[in-house]
Amino acid sequence: MVTTPQEPVYVIGAGPGGLAVAATLRARGVRAVVLEKSDAVGTSWRGHYDRLRLHTTRRLSALPGLRIPRAYGRWVARADLVRYLEAYAEKHELDVVTGVEVHRIERAGDEGGGWVLHATGGRRLTGRSVVVATGFNHTPTVPDWPGLDTYEGDLRHAREYRNPEPYAGKDVLVVGIGNTGAEIAADLAEGGAGRVRIAVRTAPHILRRTTAGWPAQRSGILVRRLPVPLVDLMGRGLARFAAPDLSAHGLPRPTAGLASRVREGAIAVQDVGLVAAVRAGKVEVVAAVEALEGREVVLADGSRITPDAVIAATGYRRALEPLVGHLDVLDPRGRPLTRGPRSAPGLYFVGFANPISGMLREISLEAERIARRIARTAPKRK
Repeated sequence: MVTTPQEPVYVIGAGPGGLAVAATLRARGVRAVVLEKSDAVGTSWRGHYDRLRLHTTRRLSALPGLRIPRAYGRWVARADLVRYLEAYAEKHELDVVTGVEVHRIERAGDEGGGWVLHATGGRRLTGRSVVVATGFNHTPTVPDWPGLDTYEGDLRHAREYRNPEPYAGKDVLVVGIGNTGAEIAADLAEGGAGRVRIAVRTAPHILRRTTAGWPAQRSGILVRRLPVPLVDLMGRGLARFAAPDLSAHGLPRPTAGLASRVREGAIAVQDVGLVAAVRAGKVEVVAAVEALEGREVVLADGSRITPDAVIAATGYRRALEPLVGHLDVLDPRGRPLTRGPRSAPGLYFVGFANPISGMLREISLEAERIARRIARTAPKRK
């Protein structure tokens, strides 16, 4: 007996999540077609800044069915991850259709009757199941600061940043101290920017990527299922001797616990150069941005600065509303409701969590669970 759906399972997005689901489905005899709006797999990773390396280890970042080559090192570079995704699609002989963007998903009929995908060029595709893998970091977002529309300075989102070369000798303000903002600030400081400041609204938890060879990711895996108050307590104890104290440099320890911040959507910053740059005075910590006026940036403490460039490392939206917002499957923050009675049968989401145990590891686990469920419910034929 071969398990094959009457119609293909459509997977939207050819990033790590989409490829992992397609591969695990194929391994179970289920035909999956991956629809990708760009012209290649791993498009979002191709667009990230040059310096980027995974903050999760090579061994714990591989997708199901293919190890990441040892030659790529413990912390895989952006370009090597793209090569890995290309090799992954080729090894598993995935059916990836590029240049097709899905705009809207609708039920084909009564609940359980399948799905209709409205796509590029007026296409109307029908599938028994659909997996949405359009990415956690889908659409760059910039706060609606007063004066944003009339700001006369050079302001761009971190998605547009590649390397420090264009900023040599310039005064640069990085807004936001998540992992992206912290790494871009360090990159600018090391790469010849004349002055680098980083605007901080809420002090983050900053962790060493490894301690005595033990990666922070493994600690995240161990504590992920523990109660939030307990992890917060453990985190405070650990911070006393394992986390840097930058209070003297304008960056106090956070008041909220580590797990509490994760629940709010804020992942700890893994230090890959920011701490040394702050301590050396190469990156200055300033107050949060409150408004933009002319060429000036107004900060929360009332001070005004006039940087040559502003890089907004202010995050992304999932941007799922046009696709599935009408199906009542999103929470108030626009993230998928993956459990409970409001979840739609046959509609799955992968890659929309950013846990302390590692996003790629979580994607692999989600892909296996989704593939098992789809394979169990797929019709069989001889």
